[in-house]
Amino acid sequence: MAKDSFFPISTHAKGYRSVFNEMFDNEEVREPYRQVIDWVRSMPADLVAMKHSEAEKLFRRIGITFVTYGNNDDVERLIPFDMVPRILTAREWRKIESGVRQRARALNSFLLDVYGKGEIIRAGKVPAYLVYKNPAYEHEAVGFQPPQGIFGHIIGTDIVRTGADEFFVLEDNCRTPSGVSYMLENREIMMRMFPSLFQKNRVAPIEDYPEILRRTLLSVAPAKCDSEPKIAVLTPGAMNSAYYEHSFLADMMGVELVEGQDLFVEGDLVYMRTIRGPERVDVLYRRVDDDFIDPLCFRSNSMLGIPGLMNAYRAGGISICSAPGVGVADDKAIYTFVPEMIRFYLGEEPILNNVPTYRCSQADELKYVLERVEELVIKRVHGSGGYGMLVGPTSTKQQIERFTEELKAEPEDFIAQPTLALSTTPTYVEQQLVPRHVDLRPFCLVGKSTYVCPGGLTRVAMKEGSLVVNSSQGGGVKDTWVLVE
Repeated sequence: MAKDSFFPISTHAKGYRSVFNEMFDNEEVREPYRQVIDWVRSMPADLVAMKHSEAEKLFRRIGITFVTYGNNDDVERLIPFDMVPRILTAREWRKIESGVRQRARALNSFLLDVYGKGEIIRAGKVPAYLVYKNPAYEHEAVGFQPPQGIFGHIIGTDIVRTGADEFFVLEDNCRTPSGVSYMLENREIMMRMFPSLFQKNRVAPIEDYPEILRRTLLSVAPAKCDSEPKIAVLTPGAMNSAYYEHSFLADMMGVELVEGQDLFVEGDLVYMRTIRGPERVDVLYRRVDDDFIDPLCFRSNSMLGIPGLMNAYRAGGISICSAPGVGVADDKAIYTFVPEMIRFYLGEEPILNNVPTYRCSQADELKYVLERVEELVIKRVHGSGGYGMLVGPTSTKQQIERFTEELKAEPEDFIAQPTLALSTTPTYVEQQLVPRHVDLRPFCLVGKSTYVCPGGLTRVAMKEGSLVVNSSQGGGVKDTWVLVE
């Protein structure tokens, strides 16, 4: 137990002794956290509880909630917010930032290639069936080169830490990575509640993210624009679990938030219905999946999309960000080949390594996984949000047996990874600070230039011993600081 604290600070807890603690090195406070631990120790327990309650009220007042679907109680829930920031040094951030940039370049090169000549497949570096038979591979995008040759404009890379200088990529999110609003609101609330902390620590700013996103979208506007390109954010509507983020980003960028029914196609151009008459839309930041954006190309019964949108897109009348078809790069089986993409397209070695991954579609790797199901993390190739996965060491015998049967029946639908000892950060739980596992999602914007927002979203597994950080599974969020040298 750390000394001189007004409320308990646990440096260790059951099951965490062999895990890298980002605040403590044994009983010593690591350098980046020294100002913060002094702040923590200076606060009486009742003040901490009051501030924690104040943060929850702010989140609720602002409207930062989410909906988990598939349960019997599909209701809005408050995302747990932890007021102790996660801190990265400038040196640590340089490695993360350069690694995320590198992956963004390689993934965009891959997407441009597989919708074009397919050179990486011809070279035997990526199996053809993983791409061309992938449900996320959109044949409507074949042969089309989007503006600037960019498919993935907003990329969220999920990163885990296992040691002082050990960072691994867990997965890449190229379609519509969520969480930016939480990242920005976490910082806003921290600055509002604890301004003195920011006076004592030089923290890299993140509040310019919406403006940089706006400029990124403008930079990939189609050539047919007559004047200043007009941006709109396409949302499925208020019932979507991420609707708060859609409206938040539209408001912060100063652009229109639209649904499919608000838009129509005429000729090769897309227009928005307004009380002033039709207004052209040049760049569509869509938060709607491929299947639903155009009923003439994809799901014919979709009420969320715009008939003829893909024709306008292929004719150069509008830019869609991120581009249709980008989801093939999100596939967890494709993820295993990103290091090879980096070597093939960039001629470089990966800065950030993948987590070792077994493709269950391969007979020898399936055999290995089936022999060790209770030791591994097993994920569905197309799963997300913490669903469709098994964390072997924390699962019941019945869960392991069920997953084993599913693995045998459809091995190509799964990958498996070792259960990593994810790093922990001190987290306020039940009136004390205890270690909880975390991951990190930095956000990378790709246009004429590439920008990685310093810090990103730290997600916290609030349950003791849990490795699942997704909000849909009870995970929380905290502010992420990058210290300026």
